[in-house]
Amino acid sequence: MTSLIGIILAISLMIIMFGMGLSLTISDFKRVVTYPKAIFVGLTCQMILLPLVGYLIAIMLNLSPVMAIGLMMLAACPGGATSNLLTHLAKGDLALSVSLTAIASLLSIATIPFIIQFAISEFSNEDQMIVVDSFSMIKQLFIIIIIPIGVGMFVKSKFSKFAEKMEKPVKSASAIIFSLVVVGVLFSLRDVFVEYVAEAGLPSILLNVLMMALGFLAALLFKLPRPQAISISIETGIQNATLAITLATISLNNAEYSIVPAIYGLLMFFTAAIIIIARKRLGVR
Repeated sequence: MTSLIGIILAISLMIIMFGMGLSLTISDFKRVVTYPKAIFVGLTCQMILLPLVGYLIAIMLNLSPVMAIGLMMLAACPGGATSNLLTHLAKGDLALSVSLTAIASLLSIATIPFIIQFAISEFSNEDQMIVVDSFSMIKQLFIIIIIPIGVGMFVKSKFSKFAEKMEKPVKSASAIIFSLVVVGVLFSLRDVFVEYVAEAGLPSILLNVLMMALGFLAALLFKLPRPQAISISIETGIQNATLAITLATISLNNAEYSIVPAIYGLLMFFTAAIIIIARKRLGVR
């Protein structure tokens, strides 16, 4: 991809993160005290279980280096603004969902470089080994995640009425931007897309379905209420595909690593829709 597309991706992600910031308050970060067990279960699933399952899928399916690294990049990027919307539609605990997204976003600044470097070391061919500049990646993550979220939170705290008016339009714009990002990535990789789509589809859907199931089961194991179990399930199963695509394009300068996140970005809505429809049809509270 060209540097122009990389810049567009970064700006798009910053807009999405700004929109997330408009829905956050300091109290969202304080819920780690209010819901200690739910936060612990959710973050354990997101930050530890998710990359572990991604690694096991890559090993069990004997994925090619490009697919394996792409899958691990996706597994390194938990949560995202989309998970909050889906949690709301599925009648989950929205406050818990927002809190998990906010805290996981902060923690991922430190974990993403480590996971990506591990994936490259584990799956790359020796003659194609890439060294991840962790410091540069942390700076990029800070710029495209922390600063926009911080600005969004500042706007919400100082101009609450304006933030309330802007929250829905920005979320709608974020959804459109996300869709355009996925379409743009797939179009730019059209020459190799058909070659990789069969290999990328199975690990993408497996990561999504397995993590949603494991997140839900973990919540039930710890005897959390059903709405919190739904939130943890979605937060664990819905990844920040836009961030993974951006990192592949900008930090690693290899658009092929973004194939799995792009495919995943399309498939995750189908599985989430099943949960939403089931909740509404069954009238589960």
